[in-house]
Amino acid sequence: MEKNVFGMIGLGTMGRNLLLNMADHGFKVTGYDKSEEQVAHLNKEGIATNTYGTTDLKTFISSLKTPRAIMMLVPAGKIVDAVIQDLLPLLEQGDLIIDGGNSHFTDTDHRFTFLKEKGIHFFGMGISGGEKGARFGPSMMPGGDEKAYDVVKPILEAVSAKVNHEPCVTYIGPGASGHFVKMVHNGIEYALMQLIAEAYEIMKTGLKMDDAAIGETFKTWNQGRLHSYLLEITTDIFQYTAPGDEKILINYIKDEAKAKGTGKWTSQESMDLQAATTCIDTAVSMRDLSKQKDWRLKAAELYPPAKAFQTDAKVFLHDLENALYFATVITYAQGMEMLYKASQELNYHLNLANCAKIWRGGCIIRAAFLDDIYQAFQNKNLQHLLLNQAVADKIKQTEKGTRNILHHAIEAQISMPVFTSALSYFDSFKTARMPSNLIQAQRDYFGAHTYERIDQEGIFHTQWN
Repeated sequence: MEKNVFGMIGLGTMGRNLLLNMADHGFKVTGYDKSEEQVAHLNKEGIATNTYGTTDLKTFISSLKTPRAIMMLVPAGKIVDAVIQDLLPLLEQGDLIIDGGNSHFTDTDHRFTFLKEKGIHFFGMGISGGEKGARFGPSMMPGGDEKAYDVVKPILEAVSAKVNHEPCVTYIGPGASGHFVKMVHNGIEYALMQLIAEAYEIMKTGLKMDDAAIGETFKTWNQGRLHSYLLEITTDIFQYTAPGDEKILINYIKDEAKAKGTGKWTSQESMDLQAATTCIDTAVSMRDLSKQKDWRLKAAELYPPAKAFQTDAKVFLHDLENALYFATVITYAQGMEMLYKASQELNYHLNLANCAKIWRGGCIIRAAFLDDIYQAFQNKNLQHLLLNQAVADKIKQTEKGTRNILHHAIEAQISMPVFTSALSYFDSFKTARMPSNLIQAQRDYFGAHTYERIDQEGIFHTQWN
């Protein structure tokens, strides 16, 4: 019997859909899961392509041709290590394991070293696009063993999303670079989602717009330069009413945003790299604050509420669209800054243009602006996105509207933390002289941490008192 070319461990929504995607493209594949229910789902949905799954690991392994190519799509953490331990007695030298989950990149480094010693190829691969992306074309970020990637490259390119007939997958770089890039992708995602939520709050509370008008505004924005997957699904959300409800469903959802931790990882690692990701950091903090519902209810009784604006709504919405574009650009710029520094500090040798290129289709943060990022980083010497002239022109065009929006929001006591963070970052970034000289003087005063002077070379310390 002819053996299959690829195996998937973990037949939840993502794993099952990605496997069916491969089968649709003519690849013979096998699935494995401990859950009989998940296996039954695959066996039912895979009838047309003769795709099947099993709950027996030995049967799964024996169904694959050698050297075997196996992907895990299981929850990050200890489960990944447990699956690897289960696999090892059944594998042979030269076999390949791919971790397609949201593993922390440091765990991927450890697993790469561990498996290399046993003669097993391994690489980590970030996958973005959710359920639909997995089924019909995700964005994928593989990094690690390049020779191992070449083995499965035809499969991954075939099933990935396509933009201008180009696959949204590419070899990212050595080590855990694939999972690192996916982590930054998720951090950007946190900030963009928070920005859209803040724009929603401005329209709902500041302008007193009804749901239909808010939804129509998001729809209009998505047809222009702000076109993105996140605005696309936001438009759908504002059109959905659950059976039996009087209003659209969004009005009944509790205002507590959960998180799985990837945004937090981005903030933690950005601090180690000394990359300023203020929009991402603030978005992570706002999810934490949203969970303090009891405190917020008590505070609402102590302090005055937000107020509506006294302004021309049409003009204000034009400025809000400018502000959302401005903050979106800053968010992407911060994410790319982090990738630039990681490329240097962690020796990932990242091609930033290619990172933007594969994000243009299939993934959660796909947006029209990624074409601008892709074009900007064709210049291999570009160190920061905001130093690109074309991007600078877009920032200048939208800066005034951003300042106007924040002025009104502060007066009305409406929270816009990521918008504010984006503008403050920009104002600091374009400042030739920051007030940090005072901080350094203070550090030298209380801790003898020394300082540098602008008028002469050397390291100095002063007895200030």
